[in-house]
Amino acid sequence: MSHPEVTAFLEQHPNVTTIELLVTDLNGVLRGKRIERELLEKVYEEGFNLPGSVMALDATGTTVEETGLGAEDGDRDRLCLPVPGTLAMVPWHADGDRAQALFTMFETDAETPFLMDPRQVLVQAVKRFNELGYTPGIAVELEFYLIDTERDAEGKLQPPVSPVSGRRMSSKQVYSMDDLDDYDFFIRDVLDTAHEQNIPADTVITEYAPGQFEVNLNYGNDPMRAADEAVMLKRVIAQVARKWEMEATFMAKPYIEEAGSGMHIHLSLMDSEGNNIFASEDPENVPEMRWAMGGLIDMADHVQALLCPNINSYRRLNPDAFAPTAKTWGYDNRTSALRIPSGSIEATRIEHRLSGADTNPYLAVAVVLAGVTEGLQNHIEPPEPVEGNVYDQDHPELADNARDALRSMILDERVQKWFGADFIEMYRICKWSEVRLFERQVTPMEYELLLPYI
Repeated sequence: MSHPEVTAFLEQHPNVTTIELLVTDLNGVLRGKRIERELLEKVYEEGFNLPGSVMALDATGTTVEETGLGAEDGDRDRLCLPVPGTLAMVPWHADGDRAQALFTMFETDAETPFLMDPRQVLVQAVKRFNELGYTPGIAVELEFYLIDTERDAEGKLQPPVSPVSGRRMSSKQVYSMDDLDDYDFFIRDVLDTAHEQNIPADTVITEYAPGQFEVNLNYGNDPMRAADEAVMLKRVIAQVARKWEMEATFMAKPYIEEAGSGMHIHLSLMDSEGNNIFASEDPENVPEMRWAMGGLIDMADHVQALLCPNINSYRRLNPDAFAPTAKTWGYDNRTSALRIPSGSIEATRIEHRLSGADTNPYLAVAVVLAGVTEGLQNHIEPPEPVEGNVYDQDHPELADNARDALRSMILDERVQKWFGADFIEMYRICKWSEVRLFERQVTPMEYELLLPYI
């Protein structure tokens, strides 16, 4: 039996010989298999198998056996089924004969979602969110760094040398048009490649550090698609950078002395007639806006571990670095965790700024939907909006380390409800494993400061 999407795609692309079947793991890393062209129809009809343990990997790519998904489970397979509309060419492959498609994981009966798959976690969150009766307007912004493939004289990361100007970025030329011109070849390639894969990336700017950029995805009304597009755009950026002999990193804090990279999620809510319920000259007096902010702030402590998944994530949370360190919201205030951006009244929205660029997009979008829904359903009032520099003020702080965040995560029954108790337990085990992994390392600074004197 032929599959319409596959039939149309293969007819349009007769040179395709290999297709990459992609699944997103706990850490947002794409994993999967490659198949030959003649198997694509069968895979779209029947799916393909991967061990469920790929959802329980630590930062080294090793199964965390304590989760029970490895040897204890017999390392059992689960069934991966295609995500409609994601079959696309791989433009960066020189021979023009490769395609890719996104898949998501089910139990072996193909009817029951495998709820250790972060994408399936978001599917469940979207179902709960839809009970509100509103249509979301949602967009994702991704910050990242371009890195030279060669390290500096001390073996450290450094920005690349532009082949256009022959210079290496060395200063914080935020929104610099000259830097955009220097890297126009890369930016244009990213946008063109994204569009070839039906990923609606539309804007690129230079950010607040040498070699740091931000790319924006268009607004849409489907949270699942927004997260899918963010996952695939990260791959586009990484592959286009490699094509131009650079590296792209979504680490939250690749340079300790420079700004970190975040993933910002913009959300508005439309009623049945398509009106933005947040729209007002004075959003603070719109109950739904207050409650949405209240829910996001009320849950912030308990979802911090999901939004800051790595040890490096917490290095981003420094004062005076435009990263959220306190449970605050404000109008057009980039020092707050939640921001109402300036713009037309019709475009009034919440900008959620808590996620690092290293966050799994499925979990980050689920966090936003959960907080907004809890706020609206329970009429949670937020604190007063902040004015001025949050870093110079006294506000309840967010966890600045993985230990506190992981302990807080398991204390909130709402987190268990939205993400599933089994998923949260797996996540907790995997992330505690990583904490222990990183804390078992002896750093160069320890040798430098302690070895000669202690």
